[in-house]
This record gives sequence, structure tokens and C-alpha cells, in this order.
Amino acid sequence: MNAIEAKNLHKSFGPVTAVDNVSITIPEGGIFGFLGPNGAGKTTVIRMLTGVLIPDAGSALILGTDVNRDPLTAKLKMGVIPENGTVYSDLTAEQNILLTAKFYGIDRMERNKRAGEILGRLGLTERKDDLVRTFSKGMRQRISIACAIVHAPPVLILDEPTTGLDVFSRRLVIDTVRHMNSHGSTVLLTTHNIEEANALCTTISIINKGNIIATGSPEKLKKTFDTSRYVEVSFDQRVEQDVFSAPWIERVESWGEKWRVYTNDPDRAVKSISSLAERDQLTIVSIATSNPTLEEAFVRLTAGA
Repeated sequence: MNAIEAKNLHKSFGPVTAVDNVSITIPEGGIFGFLGPNGAGKTTVIRMLTGVLIPDAGSALILGTDVNRDPLTAKLKMGVIPENGTVYSDLTAEQNILLTAKFYGIDRMERNKRAGEILGRLGLTERKDDLVRTFSKGMRQRISIACAIVHAPPVLILDEPTTGLDVFSRRLVIDTVRHMNSHGSTVLLTTHNIEEANALCTTISIINKGNIIATGSPEKLKKTFDTSRYVEVSFDQRVEQDVFSAPWIERVESWGEKWRVYTNDPDRAVKSISSLAERDQLTIVSIATSNPTLEEAFVRLTAGA
């Protein structure tokens, strides 16, 4: 069974089409990334998947349960962290978690146990009795995550969970996402942090102007535009550009004391550079090949859509 299955979702706001015939299939067990520029339709899709918005057309299933036909059952199967978080400012950190656990029907002994474990995992044990309105944005986000995972949901949906967080809070959030995934939760997250998606996600879909324009593993998406490779090299003495001459070298650029040699055959270029260094009695101070990046694929896909 798929953890999340969206079929032909469509949503318009007046004359503006926010989501146009979007379909997503997310098998159980992975971490699925949903990327797109601002206004691309990511949050609208998330709101339809979680039952906050009713689609104009199409359907959304959470572990086989239709979100619109049986919203209560579907919502019991997921933990959700919306874009702006949802915590009660006039309750303490612990009270927020205990109240949420009570909503999910967890008995008193178990919810006290889970609250203590989650507060420890998220580095909030010492602040458990403090009112949330005294917390920083990062700490509030950690409480949102604590409430979302207190019932150990099989599906965890996070809308930009690390935006605006300090390094410490961001690491705790990412570690918690990985922990939940390793304990059986399928994760769907939207993010603007390309490297975060690259490190976390097994599969990524890119949305632009309400349409899915690419889906695949990070490596597959990188290779989509694996055309602009280069070798970056520096020597112990100054050399002229004309020393880099070979049919497989497309162009050469000077970057301060380093040279970038663009080529479609990095391996051959490295061997050629090593040979010329030996020939001209040059010492190579540093040499490295570039790898295709997910950011490059994202920019070129969204720009070309």
C-alpha cells in the first residue's frame, strides 16, 4: 500500500490556478521531498493532502483512506507540521504535548512517557514547564514537531520545517525526521533548502506553476543536467591559458589563482592536466572535479518550465 496517493488534484482561487492536475505516489518507508519556487503550489498541495483544503477535482489517500470522504480516520494516520506551526502559546511545552496526545486518545501513563521522551529528544526538557510564548521561533517549531509525532504517526507531513531556524534547532529537527523515518514513518516534506533535500530525501518531485515537472531520486535529477562539468586546478607557479589545449576541453576560465577547465570528460581532463604538469615541471597545489548539483537541476528545470 502507498503511504500517500494523490490523483489529479486541481485547485483554483478565482481566476488563478494554484494546482493543476497534480498526481503523487509515495510508497511507504521513504522520505519524499517536494520542491518548488515560491508560489509554485507546494503548500496548496499539502493543504489538500491534509484535508485543510477541499480540491476542486481529484482525490487524496493516506494509507488507503480518502482524506475528503473519511477525514477523521485519515488524520489519525498522519502527523502534520504546517508552514506556520500550531502550538498554544499560553500553555507550557509539556502541556502542549500532553494535550495533543490526549486528543489522539493516548492514555495518561503513555502520554506522560512519550512527552518526556520527545522533550528529551528535542532538547527541551529543561524548558518543559515554561510557557511557549516565551520561546524562540526555533523552540516553537520543535514543540510543533513534538505534537505532530506524539502519536507515532505512520505518515509525517512537514511544510518547510526548518525555515528560519538556527543551526542547533535545524539539526534537531532533521535528526528527529530521520529518527521517525527509521522507526517506520513515511515522511513528506517541502523545503527551500536544496542541500537539505539532497541529504534527506530518497525521492523528490519538483513543482512549478502548479504542475509537477520532474520526479526522481536526487542523483537522477542531478544527472538530468550533467553537462557543465569542470576540473578546478592550481599550480605552484603562474601558467598561461593556452597550456590547456585538448579536443575534450570546451573552455577555460581563470578564477584567481585557480583555473576551471570545462569538459564533458573530467577523467580525461585530469589525466591531461597531470601530464602537462609533469611535462612543464609544475607542481599541482590543488585539483578537484565538480559534481552535478541538485540546485543546478532545480534552477534549470524551473527556469525552463
